[in-house]
Amino acid sequence: MRTTALAVGMLLLATTVGCAGNQQQASVDADGSYAPPASIYSVMDPTSLIYTDVAAGAAPSDNPWRWAGFLLHPLGVAMDYGLNRPMYTPPRKMPYLFGYTAEDSMLDSQRR
Repeated sequence: MRTTALAVGMLLLATTVGCAGNQQQASVDADGSYAPPASIYSVMDPTSLIYTDVAAGAAPSDNPWRWAGFLLHPLGVAMDYGLNRPMYTPPRKMPYLFGYTAEDSMLDSQRR
């Protein structure tokens, strides 16, 4: 009985989720009229840069955390160069003491 109920529940869930539309399919203006997409190409398509303006397909009110990321990125880079990278100097000089492995050295060399 439980197996049947679980199977039916999973089938119902898959049917419900599988039939859900996305924003590209249902693009309607505030007044209810149809608003055609900026392009017939997906913005995830690497060739879409050739065929359309990707910014035209973006939402006009972008995610505020993205803007916070833009503003805080220089602080993160400064912390990486000022705090994180210098902490790798002593292990690089004395790997036997700090357990600095060849893999650590390879990963550290890729960051430069």
